[in-house]
Amino acid sequence: MLDKPIIALDFPNKEAAIDFLSELNSQSLFVKVGMELFYQEGASFIHWLKSQGHYIFLDLKLHDIPNTVYSAMKVLASLGVDLVNVHAAGGSKMMKVALRGLEEGTPKGKKRPALIAVTQLTSTSEQQMQEEQLIKCNLNESVLHYAKLAYMSGLDGVVCSAHEAGMIAEITSESFLRVTPGIRMTGDSSDDQIRIVTPDQARQIGSTHIVIGRSITKANNPKLAYDQAINLWERRN
Repeated sequence: MLDKPIIALDFPNKEAAIDFLSELNSQSLFVKVGMELFYQEGASFIHWLKSQGHYIFLDLKLHDIPNTVYSAMKVLASLGVDLVNVHAAGGSKMMKVALRGLEEGTPKGKKRPALIAVTQLTSTSEQQMQEEQLIKCNLNESVLHYAKLAYMSGLDGVVCSAHEAGMIAEITSESFLRVTPGIRMTGDSSDDQIRIVTPDQARQIGSTHIVIGRSITKANNPKLAYDQAINLWERRN
């Protein structure tokens, strides 16, 4: 899968997203389309992005009964996206049938989308997890448990904080994807994220892919901010 920072297109409509993309003037970006933009614009915007040569992480975080997720994944596979996700909290059966739905829904001759599972959102604190989800272990234990469950269910990877990425590689495999949001450039506001790191820190501690939103989309010069993120991400030492 394309090894570039994934840009979160957190825009209310396609016009705003297209205006932003025009500022980057680059082919083969890796972009994330989340709920707001997808629910507003639907599959037609996904098809437009693919026509422009972009890789797509369709970030809908499915979490429902297994049969519903299976059917939904068959539809998402037909869109030609590269990466989709579910909530690991949905359980092993749900994750397994999600994978089967993707396999059955992928057109012949095409590669099925990679499937990853959300462990704990990077906006979730340990206190919140324990008090509101009634999960009494610590945050790391919860994330590692969900990651191992996703790995044993046959998924391609997880969404996690970069802080947990290295530990997840140790209990799964180096090839198991660790897609990490909560990425900020030095000096940027953390906004609603709690467990945040910079692109170079994420690489060093085990992320295989990073997701960057406002540090690029809200920058005065998005192209410069994106280039800086790439330079930091590509550091290997």
